[in-house]
Amino acid sequence: DSGFTALSRFWQRSLQHGRMGVSQSVPEGASCPLGHGKAPAATPVANAAATPSASECPVAGGQSKYKSPVAYNVYGEVIDPTNMMPPPNQNPWPGQTKPLPTERVAATIRKGGTEGTWQYPSEQMFYNALKRKNKGDGIREEDMSIVVAIHNGMNEKTWQEVLEWERKFHPTECDDPTLPRFTGRPDQLSPKAYLRKLFGGPEPFDRHDWIVDRCG
Repeated sequence: DSGFTALSRFWQRSLQHGRMGVSQSVPEGASCPLGHGKAPAATPVANAAATPSASECPVAGGQSKYKSPVAYNVYGEVIDPTNMMPPPNQNPWPGQTKPLPTERVAATIRKGGTEGTWQYPSEQMFYNALKRKNKGDGIREEDMSIVVAIHNGMNEKTWQEVLEWERKFHPTECDDPTLPRFTGRPDQLSPKAYLRKLFGGPEPFDRHDWIVDRCG
């Protein structure tokens, strides 16, 4: 059916992103399974409606020797993580036929400028983002649990790939790299994606460039 076809297309296109983790072909930010072992499991957030948006104020996480002097939201804007920010868009999309969960999941990806981690969007937030970007054709409400699970898994495994890169090529610069921000560039092809398209390959579903902080 149309929902299954759209989901399959989403999955196939998601697999096209670059291996570096710096230019990532995934849906909505702030961002494909990549090998190097099983990624750490993400942690559920019990009641997202009662917590600030992790893109502005992330959940508590591990300690770091270095802390970036600034923190960013998913739009690349500098924010004060100690402030209570407005909640993210969790309202149903106009014409939506079924309610979607608003609970969010905490990533294992350390967020620069804070002591916490990023949070993934809820099913409702993801659905709204697809519709807002005009990429929701054929996506049904009941597809969202699978789509969000794929998205979160891709990000977790991509971050493990980034950490592996840092260990191999920058082993002495920073023992605790973080992801302070990322930039969505859905209409701009990376060099690798451009070459793939030039030789007849498909364009990525989306693009996010990840900025890694090596302890300043």
